[in-house]
Amino acid sequence: MAKKAMIERNKKRERMVAQYAAKRAELKSILADPNTSDEDFYIAQRKLTKLPKNSNPIRLRNRCSVTGRPRAYLRKYGVSRITFRELASQGKIPGVTKSSW
Repeated sequence: MAKKAMIERNKKRERMVAQYAAKRAELKSILADPNTSDEDFYIAQRKLTKLPKNSNPIRLRNRCSVTGRPRAYLRKYGVSRITFRELASQGKIPGVTKSSW
């Protein structure tokens, strides 16, 4: 089980990413546009750096939804390999069975 503080920190980052997503996308489109003047480009760049660091989606970490484990995360199921194995053995994941049975 991961530390509660780490899980909560990641949840806070998820909220921040959602909150600033539109503003970040708007500034990014200004930066990517080749027709933007140099002055507008630098203004957009400055505004982008003023946004909170945790509003950047890169800072999010995939975590197991059951235990909060950050490593060995299976995207398709949203859990870590350990939790996946336990749930599959109990038959709680539809369509997944052990190959040795």
